[in-house]
Amino acid sequence: MDIVSVNRVRRLLAQYGERFFERMLTPGELADCRTSSGLDVLSLCGRIAAKEAAFKTLRVRGRFLPWPDIVVRRSEGGWPLVELHRSAAEMAAESGITEITVSISHDVDYAVAVAAPIIAPTPYPAPTPHVSSSSS
Repeated sequence: MDIVSVNRVRRLLAQYGERFFERMLTPGELADCRTSSGLDVLSLCGRIAAKEAAFKTLRVRGRFLPWPDIVVRRSEGGWPLVELHRSAAEMAAESGITEITVSISHDVDYAVAVAAPIIAPTPYPAPTPHVSSSSS
């Protein structure tokens, strides 16, 4: 889970412009957040919160993970999809994570995202028949 302040992102956008967010978001992610009048701040905040929430599911533990290795795109149906690339894909594979689902919500002041890893089922060994010895 992650929460992002809309006002903080609005200030960063005003102070540094879109270029500041190019370090965090891929060109496709920025395009998903763009409207005819520029970047939509609520969409931008939701995307940042979703990436951070997905990041947390990988349990990085001090390892370097570039922001662009986690990509949050909009599906054809409009819901967010998480794509894992390079380091993020490797870390997910190490943990048995096959997919990360994410939900994003925002209002005037905050954007929040919740991410849940989908873990590959582990094959369990076949049950061993219980053999009992009867004593007579």
